[in-house]
Amino acid sequence: MRGVPPPPGYRSGACDCPPASGCGTPGAAAGCGEPSVNHPGRAASQPPPLPALPEAAWRRWWAAVPEGAQPCPFLGVMPAYSAADDALTTKLVTFYEHKKDSSVPSHQATVLLFDPRNGSLKAVLDGSVITAKRTAAVSAIATKLLMPAFAEVLCILGAGVQAYSHYDIFTELFTFKEVRIWNRTKEKAVKFANSVNGPVQVCSSAQEAVTGADVIITVTMATTPILFGDWVKPGAHINAVGASRPDWRELDDELMKNSVLFVDSREAALTESGDVILSGAEIFAELGEVVKGTKPALPEKTTVFKSLGMAVEDTVAAKFVYDSWSAGN
Repeated sequence: MRGVPPPPGYRSGACDCPPASGCGTPGAAAGCGEPSVNHPGRAASQPPPLPALPEAAWRRWWAAVPEGAQPCPFLGVMPAYSAADDALTTKLVTFYEHKKDSSVPSHQATVLLFDPRNGSLKAVLDGSVITAKRTAAVSAIATKLLMPAFAEVLCILGAGVQAYSHYDIFTELFTFKEVRIWNRTKEKAVKFANSVNGPVQVCSSAQEAVTGADVIITVTMATTPILFGDWVKPGAHINAVGASRPDWRELDDELMKNSVLFVDSREAALTESGDVILSGAEIFAELGEVVKGTKPALPEKTTVFKSLGMAVEDTVAAKFVYDSWSAGN
């Protein structure tokens, strides 16, 4: 701490000046012995006391945040423990809503893997890659269970990181005769089509991309609906991955209310998903209930899987990556 200059205008609540010094700082008359700055009894070169630093930080924080406002960026902490996988992790994820196209992803993350026996840190992993891969994997599980029997057309709305990870796993696991993509910025959709291994049709509108599609994936930063029920083919399956805030939407009310709604977590969907909260749609089942066989999949109906992501998904994925790395070393 030596050499740190005191905050401008800082005066502590007490000092160690002699009673007769005339300092005038509260506490001086008592000769309390507490450290202080900016008074006659202390050398100018001496660093500020530790309490001065957090106090100054708090003043800066409240000065920067108007009453009733919240900072735009988000920092999320997602801890989880899986006894079955003998894994303990936490993911730190930042979310920034970029107003313009940016080379920096909107979501960035780091996963910390701990030894559950003693709490020691075993590994630090790239959480952005894990998030992209595990989110697409869960969407693929939902699609395997919920999509119509003869799905031929895949539609992706959005061209960011999640679009790439979903395309990779969906074209690996399923056989589609046609893949379409739409993005608000057409140049990004064209770049996507030119980057992936396989033919992709770039569509000029979301409606064009969606019409007749059997499986639809929404991975956008939309805050208002971009997918409407009257565009969707009856019996289609939708993986709704974007709109992860309670006031954001990707799907309209008609689609939400006229589809069978599946979620990864009821609790999360009812507090975090604008598509669920604002539409008032009834949740039919969690995906885990379908996997366990306690709820039917209903692939003959129009289905929506609202994905928000669960910390245990990061835990399982991180442990898998770590074990694979360990086996190779």
